[in-house]
Amino acid sequence: MKEYSDEELLSMFSGGDNPNYAFNLIVKKYQEPIYWHVRRLVISHDDTNDIVQDVFVKAWQGLDKFRKDAALFTWLYRIATNEALSFLKKKKRRYLLPLVDVSKQLEESLEADVYYEGGEMEKTVQKAILSLPEKQRVVFNLRYHDEMKYEDMARILDTSVGALKASYHHAVKKIQKYISTD
Repeated sequence: MKEYSDEELLSMFSGGDNPNYAFNLIVKKYQEPIYWHVRRLVISHDDTNDIVQDVFVKAWQGLDKFRKDAALFTWLYRIATNEALSFLKKKKRRYLLPLVDVSKQLEESLEADVYYEGGEMEKTVQKAILSLPEKQRVVFNLRYHDEMKYEDMARILDTSVGALKASYHHAVKKIQKYISTD
């Protein structure tokens, strides 16, 4: 099957006879990376599936208004990041939990996750990531796991490249400290 560029997909969506087909191609192209981005933030497979579904519903609803001054993937990642963070905030409010307890709850979810296939060292690293403040966790995951450029991250998170580099640096130091004391 042909791999379409984002520009081709957007053109097919807005000017084509079958926007549903074009959107399905967008979903097919981005569903897996979006899934893993959200999964690293919320841990739970089931919660991730629900959030990813919401991401693509919002994308479908907003795609006709999408300004092509941003890349499609950064726009989708921004929606995914906002949805995941909103989910975590709702969880915190619902259970009246401080952020530390939400991180602890995510760590417990990681331990109980039947879908988790990583080894003990990988689990330790994941726990270290979960111990980070929310923003540092997002920045670390985007840079480390998704190998995203700082410029793209700046568009997704609406912040400066310098701030992102500092957040990433602090996150790495905290993860190293966590692992060395574990």
